[in-house]
Amino acid sequence: MNANQFLKAVEQLQGWRQTAFLLALAERAFPNYALFSDAVGNKAGGKMRQLLDAGWGLFEQKSNENAIPQLLARLESLSPDVEAYDAYGVYPAFDFCQLLEAALLSRLNPDRHRALDASGIATGTVMNFIAFSEGEGLEEDELVRLVDSHPLMKEDKLFQRELILSLKRQRVPKQHFIDGLQSLAANDGVSNLGITLADDEPGA
Repeated sequence: MNANQFLKAVEQLQGWRQTAFLLALAERAFPNYALFSDAVGNKAGGKMRQLLDAGWGLFEQKSNENAIPQLLARLESLSPDVEAYDAYGVYPAFDFCQLLEAALLSRLNPDRHRALDASGIATGTVMNFIAFSEGEGLEEDELVRLVDSHPLMKEDKLFQRELILSLKRQRVPKQHFIDGLQSLAANDGVSNLGITLADDEPGA
């Protein structure tokens, strides 16, 4: 699947497939939020974990859309203000919140397409982290080469393409498939930035 094929496939995601794609992107990014939360001492990681799990739980029941506005309100209250922190980690944490918000809104209003923007947010998290952590002093063309060849960027592309292919093959959102998708996205607790809750906060 080349870049154009991938973008077209993302644009074609609809209904439950789009929601699952967005949730998977959020799941992969969750450790970024949890790490930031621990670093600043606000202890919100557990609450956000419950919120993300509630998002996945939307597949378990048919008629629970009424709970989504409450989930969105809780998400807003837990989302960090990027202007209030000096730590770089606030940006990946906020990106995670945007992904989860898109997933919840996708379930609430499935007719609006959100997957392409969310895919860009997830990839942007990785690009910005590479530039922040390894790109100081590089010329623009050098930075582009660094990002394009970086293992984290290759892993992000591979993950998103694997999601798309899995979703295209699945006809209905059976629970075992959704559970497998969540497990794939969780990546044994390693985020799209290659960090886990056992690591130090980047740039804190």
